[in-house]
Amino acid sequence: MTSIPLSPLPPVLPMAGFPPFPGAPFAPAAVPGPPQAPPPRPIEFRLAEDPADTEGWVIRGKVLNRPGLRGMAADSSRRALLLDPGRDAAWAERALALSHCGRHAEALHAIRRALALAPADPDAMFRLTVTLQRRGDFPACREALERLIRLQPEYPSHRWGRAQIRLHEGEYEEGFADYECRYWLDEYQLQAYRPHQGPRWTGEPLDGRIVMITTEQGFGDTIMMARYLPLLKGLGARRVVVERADELRRLFDGMEGVDAFVPRDVAPTPIYHVHSSIMSLPHRFGTTAATVPPPARLTVPEEARAKAARLLGARDGRLRVGIVWSGNQGFSDNHIRAAGLERFLPLLSVPGTAFHSLQKGPPEAELQALPDAGIVALGPEMQDFADTAAVLEELDLVIMTDSSVAHLAGSLGVPVWNLVQHVPYWVYGRTGPTTPWYPSMRLYRQGPDEDWTPVFEAVRSDLERLAADR
Repeated sequence: MTSIPLSPLPPVLPMAGFPPFPGAPFAPAAVPGPPQAPPPRPIEFRLAEDPADTEGWVIRGKVLNRPGLRGMAADSSRRALLLDPGRDAAWAERALALSHCGRHAEALHAIRRALALAPADPDAMFRLTVTLQRRGDFPACREALERLIRLQPEYPSHRWGRAQIRLHEGEYEEGFADYECRYWLDEYQLQAYRPHQGPRWTGEPLDGRIVMITTEQGFGDTIMMARYLPLLKGLGARRVVVERADELRRLFDGMEGVDAFVPRDVAPTPIYHVHSSIMSLPHRFGTTAATVPPPARLTVPEEARAKAARLLGARDGRLRVGIVWSGNQGFSDNHIRAAGLERFLPLLSVPGTAFHSLQKGPPEAELQALPDAGIVALGPEMQDFADTAAVLEELDLVIMTDSSVAHLAGSLGVPVWNLVQHVPYWVYGRTGPTTPWYPSMRLYRQGPDEDWTPVFEAVRSDLERLAADR
């Protein structure tokens, strides 16, 4: 592989708004004693005092290697390498940052340099698997993960990586088994899962017991996995109790097979015999690519339907198209899956179409900045997922980048064109225009170059044909 040169960078000054390293201000000891070491200095001050501090640049790269700051993290590691090209930790940090920025060729070069310097470093080997997975090189990624699992079988992150590969490739039985290792990931315990007491349900007959289903991850995942809730009674459950966020309350009301819903994080927890996370249900039911159950039947209240009819007005013969250009910005990879409103604007000139925005959250500002765009903004009117579902029922088509609305549209059977990144969520697999999880969904995929342009060109061509046929 051709070496990528490292050109000099300008001096880095302290960053406005970036929190310093944790550490209390230095204060003299109240009682005389031996000299005390000063507390850690903020890394920016440390580097301002000594710009040739290689270790300081490595530390800065690690601190910045998080969503929204990856570019600066890559530059920090680069500075360290200008000072010491033999610093394997800097190469590994640079690889991680670059892979998250979509600069996969550079990331692969960097991690291979790290491994050339430290061939037995398991951390660098794990960074290699991340780089390969994001690049879409699944065979090489799987091989590297299998090696790591043999070397460090106690590390859940390795099985978690293998779960993603297996699920992407449709190996659901093995993939969902690996997926269970998420409970032992530190970041998962902190962000996505609330521990529950008592035995976990492992798929055995329920024989008159009460089962508590807990929720985790995003709204889209909950909507997707709700298809398994009616199946629990078929295994003998006496009562099925399900956690539910308030945003899903009306949508899930009256769901088949559920005896009671309780708010998430309610205290005290209702009485139950066994519990299971909703994301574990595919594993417990032994799901394969050929046995994915149909989506759950959701409730769309009549008052929500009346509201949607009022918002959209009478039909005028044009194709009603809903659009969403960004998912939850709190998701670390949202910048990869989102395309931005600007890319959708050329679609507005397709004859015979009328566009409606279903976008919620901060990205709504993109439409507010274009008051004459010709897109009806429905996002501010939708207070929960039931309101969104009612609007979806009134539309002929939804064109969007991946978010919870895609799962909702797919569950309702609404035609949805989901525009997905080169390595998307595992639900959408790696190839093809369809997914077994949503029969009404059509997938438009980025190529390995991760360019949205050909995706939107294909969408426009298909939309022109659809509108003309109408």
